[in-house]
Amino acid sequence: MSEYLFQNFEMTRNLFFRELTGVTEEMADVQPEGFNNTIHWHVGHVLTATEGFMFGFPTKSQNLPANYKELFGNGTKPGDWTEAVPSMEELLVQLKEQVGRLKEIPAASFEQKLQNPFLGLETFGQLANMALYHESHHMGQIHVMKRIIQQGK
Repeated sequence: MSEYLFQNFEMTRNLFFRELTGVTEEMADVQPEGFNNTIHWHVGHVLTATEGFMFGFPTKSQNLPANYKELFGNGTKPGDWTEAVPSMEELLVQLKEQVGRLKEIPAASFEQKLQNPFLGLETFGQLANMALYHESHHMGQIHVMKRIIQQGK
């Protein structure tokens, strides 16, 4: 099962990067009417949430700066940002590095029971599938936002 998960992480992340093709720093910070966030936020959120699901960020993982939770965690939005935010380029590098770390997770880990079930998920493998769903959901949001922004030009 873990080999399929690794393939899905790589495929999903590659599709995520493809969706970001043509998105400039300027476009990434446009917040279209009716949306709570920007493409920039979605990219940081996917990075941060996946780090949380798969590596226990921020308590068990120091692979990302601690302030990412305040910038990109659930319930956050760019309108509340009061500090410097990492550039899209920096976030994309971190997303690429994260895929490498995901592929290093021992296969046996996916069968481990979670100490605290999350949304009805009981194993680490189920949580990994949730991370994939989550990334795909935000990829869809980025797709829609990108089209709206491009039509507004």
